[in-house]
Amino acid sequence: MRILVLGAGGYLGGHVTERLRALPGTRVLVGGRSPAADVTLDLASDRPNVLAGALARARPDAVVNCAGATGGDAVTLAEVNARGPAALCAALRETAPTARLVHLGSAAEYGPGTPGLRVTEKEACLPAGPYGATKLAGTVAVTASGLDAVVLRVGNPVGAGAPPTGLPGRVAALLAEAEDEAAGAFASGGGAGPWAGPGAGTGDGPDGRSGGGPGGSPGGDPDGSPGGGPGAGPELRLGDLSAYRDFVDVRDVARAVELAVTASAALPPVLNVGGGQAVPVRELVRGLADAAGFRGRIVEADGSGSERSAQVSWQCSDIGAARLALGWRPSFSLDASLEALWAARAVRVAAP
Repeated sequence: MRILVLGAGGYLGGHVTERLRALPGTRVLVGGRSPAADVTLDLASDRPNVLAGALARARPDAVVNCAGATGGDAVTLAEVNARGPAALCAALRETAPTARLVHLGSAAEYGPGTPGLRVTEKEACLPAGPYGATKLAGTVAVTASGLDAVVLRVGNPVGAGAPPTGLPGRVAALLAEAEDEAAGAFASGGGAGPWAGPGAGTGDGPDGRSGGGPGGSPGGDPDGSPGGGPGAGPELRLGDLSAYRDFVDVRDVARAVELAVTASAALPPVLNVGGGQAVPVRELVRGLADAAGFRGRIVEADGSGSERSAQVSWQCSDIGAARLALGWRPSFSLDASLEALWAARAVRVAAP
């Protein structure tokens, strides 16, 4: 089986590629702009006929599209998330109409959820911003293509290699910064114990955007206790952490892709791939701090959360359809995901 993976250099794409390469009797081809790619193409700018030529040379039995933009202006998001899937579908119809297409969508396509409820694939989509809107446009292009295609609508992925553009990766970077500062303070004979928190002005909202700033008003610990003043010990200053998100281990996402690629029967057009539970964002932050051994205070700066966090306070996916169609369900707990995220960072630091 020949599988072409687009976006293999990204966070999800890297895990998906590693998983698919372990399949017996499978050859995985990497497609992208890099000169090292097996198949050179650019979904954001190549015309469908150019993409068709690249696909003709690759001769894939399946294509997995992990390419996507999570940040940037609306034009960038539209080029990658909306135009890219549409051009890919046009090229597949011309060159490889029988190849299965597995496209990674996003739970952000749904928009604000109703507290206490899980959203199913039949729910109307009302994305709250350009990212969700452009991902939804890509999903529509895939589901209307007439191809043997499925969109896996992924929740908030967590695990090794999480980028700093998302909350888990951003918090891990702040904790690493705190660890480095603590090590420097300890070496010089100063500091307040084995950790020293990052300075004021480093913050993060639940969707990974920066929050807080110099002079920001202190919030409180996740348990509601008041924020500490000068000399109160190490602090991790973040934005508003009151939102709920559906976190899913990146390894579980990769396994869902494998099952979708290898399924013998036709699949539903859209399948939710999430943890199936709404978890308070501050619980994720506290769990990652515990995995890192951070014993300081977590302070939320009032009014510093992102606009999206205010608009989408609840997100939770019903994953029953994926269980029925793929036999898939999450295997990793959130704690296991956070431990893997921090352990992978420690390995990178220790590498020569």
